[in-house]
Amino acid sequence: MSDCVTIALDAMGGDRAPGMVVKGAEIALQRHPDTRFLLFGAEQKVRPLLAKVPRLAGAVTVQHTDEVVADDAKPSVALRTSRQTSMRLAIEAVADGRANGVVSAGNTGALMGIAKFVLKMLPGIDRPAIASLFPTRRGESVMLDLGANVECDEENLIQFALMGDVFARTVLGLMEPTVGLLNVGSEDMKGNDAVRGASARLRSTVSPIHFYGFVEGDDIAAGTVDVVVTDGFTGNVAVKTAEGTAKLFGEFLEATFRHSLSARIGYLFARGALRKLRMRSDPRRYNGAIFLGLGGIAVKSHGSTDAFGFANAIGVAVDMKVNGVLDKIRVELARVSQAPFAPEPAL
Repeated sequence: MSDCVTIALDAMGGDRAPGMVVKGAEIALQRHPDTRFLLFGAEQKVRPLLAKVPRLAGAVTVQHTDEVVADDAKPSVALRTSRQTSMRLAIEAVADGRANGVVSAGNTGALMGIAKFVLKMLPGIDRPAIASLFPTRRGESVMLDLGANVECDEENLIQFALMGDVFARTVLGLMEPTVGLLNVGSEDMKGNDAVRGASARLRSTVSPIHFYGFVEGDDIAAGTVDVVVTDGFTGNVAVKTAEGTAKLFGEFLEATFRHSLSARIGYLFARGALRKLRMRSDPRRYNGAIFLGLGGIAVKSHGSTDAFGFANAIGVAVDMKVNGVLDKIRVELARVSQAPFAPEPAL
């Protein structure tokens, strides 16, 4: 990178914080040597960890705070009482220009609420959506929302489709990404009112989006579409199920190779291929979900991830800044928003 990128880190967010955050920053610095970090958290806990990694210590500025957003705090409560928490201070560093992005493994609802309040929304977007890349048979797809909005109406789903389309264009480099609505079936009459209403408008002849139609759960991994749109409740369940299934499959595979002497011998011949399989399906490689729709870069890390996963979340924030994704999204949103969504004309 030619220019220095500064990332604000919520050092106290996550199940294994602050150790996981510091170690993750160390790994990220190896990958992105020009990155600098603002760490917000309890100095008495962070400083001893930094002392063990002198190279990282030279790239870090620590801002002390003892206050933390609790994992079980309601978003409304967190927003009212968060002024001096590590999460709030890290987000404000982006708002006032001291950092180019923020990464937190803390409370998802609180992060969404505070980030929306501090960073504001992009014009034409009502709610931020959590978006992330998802491995498929065809490569990668974009999926949103993954948990920011439990309940969504028709207009929310339309906006998610719009942001997902723009994200796929700017990040995946697709000229005309296909967009699908996650549903319980492919037939037009399936699904709730919000899903059916959004589908009718996305099928409009004047829609700026290449709408594929309804997709089902098995279409996600198949890569049937480039962008999968759903509400946050369904999206979160889907992605957690996929992560759990991948982990279960790995455990079954490991147990199988321990079953007998011949299986162990077979493992010696297959371990190279199995290592590639493990890397391809490792959820930590895809850790780091983006809050799309905000006026600043905010990345949510899985709360239970380790340092490797957190480093990947930092990498997402760095890549977003280096590639100017936020600016491209602003431009694309302004362009495609000029094309109205309207019902199909009556025959």
